[in-house]
Amino acid sequence: MTSTLIDTNVFLDVVEMRPQWFEWSSRMVMSARRNGDVVVNPVVYAEASLPYESESAFSKFVDDAGFLKEDLPWACAFVAAKAHIRYRDRGGVRGTTLPDFFIGAHASMRSYTLLTRDTARFRTYFPTLDIIAPDTHP
Repeated sequence: MTSTLIDTNVFLDVVEMRPQWFEWSSRMVMSARRNGDVVVNPVVYAEASLPYESESAFSKFVDDAGFLKEDLPWACAFVAAKAHIRYRDRGGVRGTTLPDFFIGAHASMRSYTLLTRDTARFRTYFPTLDIIAPDTHP
């Protein structure tokens, strides 16, 4: 059994029933559940919780939907920072990239599969990461 860390974009595709990606994302989440837990970390949790007024309501939703909430290991901060520095050294801009590096570091350190639609940064900075994405799982 292999756990899968779900990226925010796929989580929101399913939760918000986004027309362009709902079918693919739902199918991939169901497939991942057949192989193990589908994990949400604090970064994904924070990004996805924005529409909710109540943390308890959002937490209940995540639990009821069958996602496993998992804390980030402290070492993820170090790994994420090092990946982010490599990104910046290659000309990357600050923007909102650091959350992606926490997500990639978490999946990489736990040997999880990553379910995402945004693959370029993950493939570049976490090359050993097993990724489920539209280009590999149509």
